[in-house]
Amino acid sequence: MTKQIYVINGPNLNMLGIREPHIYGHNTLQDVQDLCELTAKALGAEVVFHQSNVEGELINWIQEARTAACALIINAASLTHSSIGIYDALKALDIPIIEVHLSNPHAREDFRHKSYVSPVAFGVVAGFGIQSYRLAIDGLRGKRWLFKWNLKTALDSFLGRAIYPFKRFHLNGLRSMF
Repeated sequence: MTKQIYVINGPNLNMLGIREPHIYGHNTLQDVQDLCELTAKALGAEVVFHQSNVEGELINWIQEARTAACALIINAASLTHSSIGIYDALKALDIPIIEVHLSNPHAREDFRHKSYVSPVAFGVVAGFGIQSYRLAIDGLRGKRWLFKWNLKTALDSFLGRAIYPFKRFHLNGLRSMF
C-alpha cells in the first residue's frame, strides 16, 4: 500500500498566480500540486491534494487524514489565524502535521502573527514561496513517521540515538512516560 501525504490548502489559494503575485508569486496551485507530487514520489509516497474556500471541507479532509494519511501538510491560509475548528480537528491527529506558508506571516500584518495551527504542528515552513511545500515534504524524508507515527515512536527514534550515555539514561525515563 502506498503511503499517502495529505496536502490541504485553505481559502484563496486557488487564486495563486493571480492574487497579490508580489507576495505569493506567479506560480499557480497546479504548480504547487505538481511540485508536491514530484517530491513525494521520491519518498515512495503519493499526495492527496485538496483546496477549499470552505472551512468545513478543510475540517472534513483533516479528519479523513487521521486514518488515511501518514502525514499532513497544511496551508490553512487566512484560517490559520482564526479557526479554532481547524485547531481542534488537527489536535485529533496522531500523524505529523507540518504548517506551510508561501510568505512569512511574521513579516506581515500583526493579525497574521497568531497561528492556531502552529501549536499542534510538528514543524512550520514559511517564506519560501511554493518551495515551502517541497521543504515540508523533504522534512519527512528518512523518518519512520512515514510508516506509522505517534509520540512514542518519535521519541524512540530521537531519544534512542542520544550520543551521550548520561543523556540516554536520563531520557529513557522520559520515554517510559508514553
